[in-house]
Amino acid sequence: MGLLSLIGLSLVGDMRRAVYVVALTLLIGAAAAWLGVSAMRRARRAGTARPGGAVGGTVLGVIGLAFSALTLLAFAVFWRELSAYSSCMNGANTIAAQQACQQQLSRSFGIRITGLRPPAG
Repeated sequence: MGLLSLIGLSLVGDMRRAVYVVALTLLIGAAAAWLGVSAMRRARRAGTARPGGAVGGTVLGVIGLAFSALTLLAFAVFWRELSAYSSCMNGANTIAAQQACQQQLSRSFGIRITGLRPPAG
């Protein structure tokens, strides 16, 4: 499940479905981490060897959970910029138009990031 969470993040393409895909990968990552931890606890209580897949599943689940949470945070902070970029790319029919969309996204990220910084002084 942890690996599925990471693979799901690579499927983010269209902005309309991206939030849903990332939210689903967040849930899958959380479930993988929870199942891995609970399997390790049960093995420890029973006095058996720690299940090897539980450690890997927990690690991948936590990594998927962290990346999904960071991606959702980025969507929340930069939603206007990403939405404008998606609309621009949908209308871009040439490579030059796509490059203009990418430059517009870079500029808008730069403006937004400098606006997030606290004033110096």
